[in-house]
Amino acid sequence: MRILLVSDLHYALKQYDWTLAAAPDFDVVVIAGDHLDISSPLDGSIQVVVILKYLQRIARATRLIVSSGNHDLDRRNGHGERVASWMDWVRRMGIAADGDAVDLGDTLLTVCPWWDGPLSREAVGAQLARDAARRRRSWIWVYHAPPEGSPTSWDGHRDWGDADLSAWIDTYRPDMVLAGHIHQAPFRPEGSWVDRIGDTWVFNCGRQIGPIPPYIVIDTEARAAAWVSLAGMEAVRLDRPLVRPLAALDAPPGWLAAGPIRDRGPIPA
Repeated sequence: MRILLVSDLHYALKQYDWTLAAAPDFDVVVIAGDHLDISSPLDGSIQVVVILKYLQRIARATRLIVSSGNHDLDRRNGHGERVASWMDWVRRMGIAADGDAVDLGDTLLTVCPWWDGPLSREAVGAQLARDAARRRRSWIWVYHAPPEGSPTSWDGHRDWGDADLSAWIDTYRPDMVLAGHIHQAPFRPEGSWVDRIGDTWVFNCGRQIGPIPPYIVIDTEARAAAWVSLAGMEAVRLDRPLVRPLAALDAPPGWLAAGPIRDRGPIPA
């Protein structure tokens, strides 16, 4: 299975265009939250309409998995906690979204919402406990924020990681967590796009300017993952220990170069 991970597109429509064009090259596309841009002068409700159209088009090209992030919250629930209520529309289009669990052969993929208070946090904890009972050979979480104490949560000045996620990883030991949220982490000397906590791989592709988002390709058959951005390219083997520092690659590894994504850039030559 080939997975494309992007996150934090923040209503950058050119980056949605790129994701749409790349989607047919993958078995699964994951957009791990922060679809909207709360700093934009364009009203959030209008942004939602446009993003829903993009998500619908991507879902026609491949299986799409979508989670919410902190920029996506548009109203308060009955307990006064903010939620991304428009994720209900995503689900009505047949796209897996917040709260869903998706069976992908021998892999279970759990989609976690951004939580904004104690009751929402308890609901995520209950979701993970529920899905633990359904666990397949492989278990992948989509969770917008990276865990506390990880290079994937380092912005160059401080750690912005999620302590509750760290505790849940320690309890359930998923195989992968697909995250985002901390835009700078992959680009900072002490940050990274990848981490390994016990047996759990954690990924955060970050954010960059321009028409192409930074992205991560995960190939479960090759047991490898690669991060591609304007800063270059790095790769790790998922069947080996994570060794730092990660070396920058001058050319894509064979498993990545073999895919059609190579023509959609920016993979260094």
